[in-house]
Amino acid sequence: MNEAKNKVKVKLKNSLETQKKIYIALLVVALLGLVLGSIYAIILSDSDHTLVGESLNAFFTDIDKNNINYGTAFINSLIGNTVLTLLIWFLGISIIGIPIIFIFNFFKVFILGFSISSIIYTYHVKGIIYAISYIFPHQIIAILITIFLSFYAVYFSKRLFCYLFLKHDINLKHGMKRYTQVLLISLAILVLCSAIEVFLSPVIMKLFY
Repeated sequence: MNEAKNKVKVKLKNSLETQKKIYIALLVVALLGLVLGSIYAIILSDSDHTLVGESLNAFFTDIDKNNINYGTAFINSLIGNTVLTLLIWFLGISIIGIPIIFIFNFFKVFILGFSISSIIYTYHVKGIIYAISYIFPHQIIAILITIFLSFYAVYFSKRLFCYLFLKHDINLKHGMKRYTQVLLISLAILVLCSAIEVFLSPVIMKLFY
């Protein structure tokens, strides 16, 4: 009886240790993406800074003048979020997709860092307010959900590898059910993020532009 309990404790300890390492790895990748994206926006050439500034001015002007096709914008945002979410989820059951999951996370946060830094660089002190209104809350929630889903994708992929190739005793059916639930939760929250991005965020940004 004690031996069985010890085995359970060892399994639980190893599982928690693995989960901890995955979360740390994902957070480190996200932090690197944020920092490098921010740095990249600063070291652009003058001509590139001009192009970025013009794009930002056009973006905020469209919001200020309400020149937005909300239906198209919502569909595009929804497609973007859904495609990335499904890709990460499917990579989790491919076993070999773990490196690509980390790459997706890196570039998603890289783009966020680039956007924040570009807005602040272009508009200076006001840019801080613009950047906050641009990312809060939908961009932050979307990043957290991507990391959350990526964690489960990497963890499930590792368990699937252990089950198929190392013949570990794993309840794969239960794991797959939980993994699918994570996908559905992620999709539901990202639909909300798309709605906030398209319908609420422009209203907030107009207050400060």
